[in-house]
Amino acid sequence: MDIKFSHRLSYKQARLTVLAGFILGTLLSLLQIGIDYASEDASINREILSLLEISHNPASRIAYNIDAELAQELSLGLLRSPAIIGAQLIDNNDTVLASVKRPGLENNDRMISDFLFGANRQFEDRLYLDHLPDESLGILRLEVDTYTFGSRFLRRAEVTLLNGFARSLILTGILLALFYVMLTKPLVRVIRELSGRDPRSAEPTLLECPTGHENDEIGVLVEVANQQFENIATEIQQRRNAENRLTDYLSQLENIVSARTAELKAINTRLSQSNEELEVARSTALDMAEARSVFLANMSHEIRTPLNGLLGMIALSLDGPLNAEQQQQLSIAHDSGKVLVELLNDILDLSKFDAGQLELEHIPFDLGSLIEDTANLLSQNAAPSVELACLIDPQFPALVLGDPTRVRQIVSNLLSNALKFTRFGRVDVRLSTFEDGVRIEVCDTGIGIAQDAQVKIFQPFTQAGAGITRQFGGTGLGLALTYSLCEVMQGRLTISSEAGFGSQFCADLPLPCHTRAISPTALRGNIVAITAASSGLAELLSSLLPGWGLDYQQRSIDDRLIGLEPDVLITDCPECLFGLRPTFAAPILLVTAYGSFLPSEQVNALAPLQQQARPLARNALYQALRRILQPELTTINGARVEAISPLRRGRILLVEDNPVNQLVAKGMLGKLGCEVSIAAHGGEALDQLEQSEFDLVLMDCNMPVMDGYEASRQIRRSGRWPQLPIVALTANAMSEERERCRAAGMSDYLAKPFRREELAALLDLWIPTTTVL
Repeated sequence: MDIKFSHRLSYKQARLTVLAGFILGTLLSLLQIGIDYASEDASINREILSLLEISHNPASRIAYNIDAELAQELSLGLLRSPAIIGAQLIDNNDTVLASVKRPGLENNDRMISDFLFGANRQFEDRLYLDHLPDESLGILRLEVDTYTFGSRFLRRAEVTLLNGFARSLILTGILLALFYVMLTKPLVRVIRELSGRDPRSAEPTLLECPTGHENDEIGVLVEVANQQFENIATEIQQRRNAENRLTDYLSQLENIVSARTAELKAINTRLSQSNEELEVARSTALDMAEARSVFLANMSHEIRTPLNGLLGMIALSLDGPLNAEQQQQLSIAHDSGKVLVELLNDILDLSKFDAGQLELEHIPFDLGSLIEDTANLLSQNAAPSVELACLIDPQFPALVLGDPTRVRQIVSNLLSNALKFTRFGRVDVRLSTFEDGVRIEVCDTGIGIAQDAQVKIFQPFTQAGAGITRQFGGTGLGLALTYSLCEVMQGRLTISSEAGFGSQFCADLPLPCHTRAISPTALRGNIVAITAASSGLAELLSSLLPGWGLDYQQRSIDDRLIGLEPDVLITDCPECLFGLRPTFAAPILLVTAYGSFLPSEQVNALAPLQQQARPLARNALYQALRRILQPELTTINGARVEAISPLRRGRILLVEDNPVNQLVAKGMLGKLGCEVSIAAHGGEALDQLEQSEFDLVLMDCNMPVMDGYEASRQIRRSGRWPQLPIVALTANAMSEERERCRAAGMSDYLAKPFRREELAALLDLWIPTTTVL
């Protein structure tokens, strides 16, 4: 096997070595040339200065005697030097005694020399006598052509470069020969022996090591190759022995196969029976899954129907004349019913996760207000000694894009969990932006979660320990649903906790900004807060009030308070109010726990006093301060708002068979300014449509005689009311129910139990709103 010369290892090594040597030699030659250049440049000045020193005394005597003839002879004598092209002798009266000049030499190298040393150089020597050194007799000027020196330097540089190049060529030849003899030739010999060997031969053919290479790398290569040949020969022999043994086994396997075949037939028969049993089990499992879906749908309907009546009647009662105690009791009952609805939603959402049917909205909503509303709703669950605070970044966007219902579930579950396990200290809900989304943090000072329990709390129906359910209650659904919701929204839920030191749940959700933060109208005033520096109220006020243009100071009850003249005094300490009122005449804003408002007689004694429940919402705080600091604007704006009240003059056909739900819906619609007619089933609804005109039909789905689906299909098939909106009212909250309603021709969908705000939003969508001044 022959190798191309340029591919040989010796050539490559020589090429690299010579290249390195050539570069190094060139650099050294250039360094030598540089040193020679500096020396030559210095020699120009040195030689000319020596010439001036020699000519100094004669020139001084000539200038002293003012002898023009001798001056001319001296100048011509200076021109005999090859480098001098001009000489001029001037006396002390600036009279030129002699001036001679001749042209410089011209050559092809002249340009390089002029570049390196300059074309000409001027030298001057002041003339004086030795015994009169301070008296100038004149000047001797010389003009020097540097080419004489430059040509001499260029010739030496050329010789230096040529010598370096010649040395590199000689080194190339020597290295090529040495590498070929010491490396390439023995390697080529080994390669040829390897190429001529029969790889199928069972007898090992050993390679012969080239002479003189027994102890170097080539000798090791030959030794390793011979060892491999021996191993290959041994392996070939072992394979031949194995083939012989396989032939013996083959005859035995034929007998075994025939026996196994009979056995496999029996096994196949049993597998067929097992497959039939598995198919029956699969069918049973599908039937059970279908039954579960039907059960969940029926459970949703059967629970939501009475809940709708319960919550609706309570909501209507809350609009009536009630004293403070009755108002609080009914509010607690109404909020407890909402908690039941949320628990039912959690169970249904888990079933949707299992079925892969959960759908997400992508609409703009106010996340800050959503968190404040949720915290306000759940504040009744806080222990009396727990401070609940909503701490929202003042620069947080006014609107974000996402699913407000699912985000509310996340916040509600995390906050409910924190309030449940916290008996003292603080529970904070923090909202801020995070990269391209938002970060919701719920921090508490509760019992905390051990490290080994943190890995299982996100599993359905699971809590941190067996004693948790007995002591604190709960189903173990909230965190599991929250974790699943964060994953479906392409977000992440993390936990940081230590047993006995509280917990921090952090939900990072990709909710992009829709509308940037809107700064409210600036206020003017001095606000003093009497609260602990570590309280959530102090942190909330310090982040909000300076941005509203207010001067803010925080003091504790133990501080010296004399000398403060606030426009508004804010405190979360009801016990210290009677001690503060004699000192301060300013209006007081008391922030207290849910259901802990002062009685009216104490409020009158401490007037002017306003009370706000924790957690303190941003808008509630702003409006309260605005009413106190700018009463004239509040009065004008308040009167204007009361003068304009939106009224809906739509005629609504309510199709509902449940009497309680009829009363609830009719009461809500009446308060929204609607005229309501009631039909007990679909057939009666068709009759009323024939007799009267309606702007909207609220259609229950499950009714006797004729259900809502059939009634909607007949309304659409008739073609007489093509633009009439039909909104489904159903207690079935499963996702397939919405599609079923749309397939029947209904325009929209409202799940029971519904709130008046949801009903008002639906009327805003389908019925134009008119206002009466």
